[in-house]
Amino acid sequence: MALKLTLKPGERMIIGGAVIRNGDAKIEIFVENKVPLLREKDIMGEAQADSVVKKIYFTIQLMYIDPENLVNHHNAYWNLMRSLVQAAPSTLGLVDQISEQILAARYYQALKLAQKLIAYEQEMIRRV
Repeated sequence: MALKLTLKPGERMIIGGAVIRNGDAKIEIFVENKVPLLREKDIMGEAQADSVVKKIYFTIQLMYIDPENLVNHHNAYWNLMRSLVQAAPSTLGLVDQISEQILAARYYQALKLAQKLIAYEQEMIRRV
């Protein structure tokens, strides 16, 4: 069964590593095979990765859309995770969940959990 996506005017997304931007009108597209895709709301640019947690998200995103460099992305991920857990041991529960998804090559699910980690980081910053 095809995945139906509706893109707003000007909305971007990544499909299989290609950045797609819609024109001036709303459109519907159908993705008929399994391919990595991210909607604009889930895409993080490198410049936005301004904290360890956001760098983790960005690295997972790269794992998902750039499988040719998976070894490099995995190495970066594990280094970032070690730094995070040393600095903030309270993140260990979410880190374990994300890492389980990474080890199972379920990168989209890991991204969703990493969004929770970003929200946790924001909450911790507000409290300080």
